[in-house]
Amino acid sequence: MTKIAIYPGTFDPITYGHIDVVKKGLKLFNKIIVAVSDVDNKNYLFEIDERIEIVKKALFSDLKLNKKKINVIAFNTLTTDLCKRNKASIILRGLRAASDFEYEFQLAGMNRKLNNSIETVFLMSDVENQIISSKFVKEIVKLKGNIKKFTTKSTIKALERKYV
Repeated sequence: MTKIAIYPGTFDPITYGHIDVVKKGLKLFNKIIVAVSDVDNKNYLFEIDERIEIVKKALFSDLKLNKKKINVIAFNTLTTDLCKRNKASIILRGLRAASDFEYEFQLAGMNRKLNNSIETVFLMSDVENQIISSKFVKEIVKLKGNIKKFTTKSTIKALERKYV
């Protein structure tokens, strides 16, 4: 049986913390769909098409991950609806710190109420990447700081183009 996981997020931009979750997920699931959210309640730095391209470049060009096992798509629906449409039985979520847990626990519970055939699996990024957040990465690059330890080369280039 093919196990498909949906990994939803804004990925504005993708970081090594996100990438750790994808890599670990590949050990558990046959396919991961990285679902880039395009809901209207966020103030994104990058437009949806830019974020999708940044994620693809980071995963496939910079890191050479397997394109047959990862699909990158946009979505603006309930994650449970996205799972149903893609025959996915797993929602993959990353945890950085204990502070993430309460929100993620509530979100998993709501998703379970919406569709009880979908499980949420939490994975932690490696210790050195647990402190990374897209918000901090954007702030550091905006202030001309070095973000090489936080994201891939192509993502850094995209960020630098935004802040030049």
